[in-house]
Formats: sequence, structure tokens, C-alpha cells
Amino acid sequence: MIIGIDASNISSGGGLTNIIELINSLDISGHHIEKIIIWSSASTIKKIPKKEFVLFRSPKMLNGNLLYRTLWQLLYLSKEARNEKCKVLFIPGGSYFGNFKPFVTISQNLLPFERKEYTRYRWSIKYLKFIFLRFTQSLSFQRADGLIFLTEYAKEVIQNDINKIHGEVRIIPHGINTRFKSIPKTSKDITVYSESLQFRLLYVSTVDEYKHQWKVIEAINILRNDGFPLSLDLVGSYYKPALKKLDRAIEKYDPKSKWVNYHGLVDYHKLDLIYKSSDLGIFASSCENMPIILLEKMASGLPIACSNLGPMQEVLNKGGLFFNPEDPNDIAKVVKKYLESSELRNKMSNISHNLASKYSWSRCANDTFSFIIDIGNK
Repeated sequence: MIIGIDASNISSGGGLTNIIELINSLDISGHHIEKIIIWSSASTIKKIPKKEFVLFRSPKMLNGNLLYRTLWQLLYLSKEARNEKCKVLFIPGGSYFGNFKPFVTISQNLLPFERKEYTRYRWSIKYLKFIFLRFTQSLSFQRADGLIFLTEYAKEVIQNDINKIHGEVRIIPHGINTRFKSIPKTSKDITVYSESLQFRLLYVSTVDEYKHQWKVIEAINILRNDGFPLSLDLVGSYYKPALKKLDRAIEKYDPKSKWVNYHGLVDYHKLDLIYKSSDLGIFASSCENMPIILLEKMASGLPIACSNLGPMQEVLNKGGLFFNPEDPNDIAKVVKKYLESSELRNKMSNISHNLASKYSWSRCANDTFSFIIDIGNK
């Protein structure tokens, strides 16, 4: 079977990670795959693993702006797929308006379907983008012959919103890169720490409206005022309006830069070292589809204090303690439980580490392409 993959609008983030890991982990010996054709920009193609069975196509329009890429998908992709004798198309970007059938798509961005979350961006370009994506993805999901969800939570949210999904549905979670997997280290009693050897908390995520980094800073400040010698490392790129909130919180609670460290975007290949040097992971997002960063923290053996919203409780299950990400007092209360008990930290890090073992990219790749092939054979 020849499979086409439309990566025309994939350039960064979870969508790019998904394509890279799927191709890198796929073993075609267990599938009837003759070849895979991937359409994308030249810059994206450079990042995707090169395999004998993978062929790349990069028409001129795909190296232009979003409008050119969208027009190419609408006007030319279906014809290109037929010319390549594709049996089925896979649309990891979520939106597709061509006439090629059958096609399989995947829901990787839940923000357009959570009204409370995207209204945080009201009247901005991002707000209009989410409205547009809600429209395009809703129509695509309704037309798809196969639709992949990453979590049960995402499936329920979107099915309740759209109502009319006619194709086959499958839940296939993402995997975790094996380099993040390490044996949980033994937690130390809080009395071991001091201002010269601070207990290190880590929050890795884009600074954004629904990530609530400023609430976390306020929570840690409450605990420092109670005498706990804590530092907070924040890692991730930023959305400018949210960065201003972060800067205001740092100026208010740590004007002398004694305990808040914002590192900005860190190379993906260095993240595992940051996890290993930390004592407690925090994840305070209020909207996720499948939080890969949470999976990475679980695999790295960190005890985790986590948001109680979205699919986080489905993923972390009994391997963490949960808080309201918009309530600094609740965040502080949960983190304090960890600080007061090294035994609790050891227990939770081992549970979450074991839970993480079921998430692998090889399994994700096998399940994803098995589903795509099933749809292609119908």
C-alpha cells in the first residue's frame, strides 16, 4: 500500500514531534506498506528522519506562507495523491478540504474546542485563528473516514461539540522518547535543603495564557514565606502577552532574582538533563489534548504536582497530586504536601514512572499505521 501524508502545515510543536517520532519508530515489516509519500516544506522535511520507504515532495507553494500552503492543499493535494497512486491520505494537521478519499486525520489541538480557553485571547489574531481552526477541523472531522484522538477526554470534548462524526474513531496516545526514561531518584527530606541548596521545582511549557506560570510563581512565593527554601525553573518559549504577565509576577515576587529562573526555550535534546537535575515537577496547564511534557516528567522519575483540568488526571492517574491551576493557594497546598513528605515523593514518582512505561512511540507508530491501513483497505 502507498500512503500519503500531508504535512503541508506542520512546522513545529507537537505536530512536528508526532511526524518525526512516527517515521522514526515505524517498522514496516509488520505492515503492507510499499512506500510513504510526505508533502511538506523544505525546512520541515530536513527535520524528518530519512528512510528508504519514505519519499518527500516539496512543491514551491509549500515553501510559502500559510495562505499558499492552504491553497496548495485545497487545489493540488488530491491530484498529487492520485498521481502517486496513494491508497489513503493521513492528515496530521487536522484540517483537510480536498476530495481525495479515504483520509484519516487526527485531533492534536484542543484549544479551538474549549471555549473558556480560547476566549482568553479575545479579539487577538490568535483568537481569530482558533475560531477558524474550530470551523475547519470540525468539518474535516465530520468528513474523515478515520479519526484519531489522543485521549478519552479529547474524544468526549470534540464528539460532544461536533455530534456528527461518521468515520471510524480510534484513541491512540503519543509516546515518550526513550532518552527521558530514567529510574526515579530517592527523594531527600526537606531539612536537607537551604537557601544555598534550594529544593528545585521545574515547570516546562510555553509561557501562554492557559499555562498559568504567574499563578505558580505566586504559589511558590507563599511557600517561601512559610520558610521553605525553594527555587523555580521555568522552561519554554513564550506568547508575548503572557510573557508580560510572567515578567510582572517575577518583578512582584522575586525582584532580586533569588529563586525564579526563566530559561526561555531550551534545546529539546537537553531537556532530559534539566528533568534529572530537578526535585519536583509542576504542570499547571488548563487545556491539553495529550500533554507530552507531562509524559516526559513521568518517565524521568519526577514526583509531579499537576493541574486537575483537561486530560491530566486521565494520564497521570494515581501517580500525582492535583490542584486548580488558577488558584495559587491550592497550588501551594498541594506542593506543600510533597515538601513535607519525602516518602510521598518517592511513592508518587515510582507510580508515575511505571505508568509512563505504557507510552511508547513504537506502539504509537504501529497502532497509527495499522489504523490508516485498515481505513485504506475499506
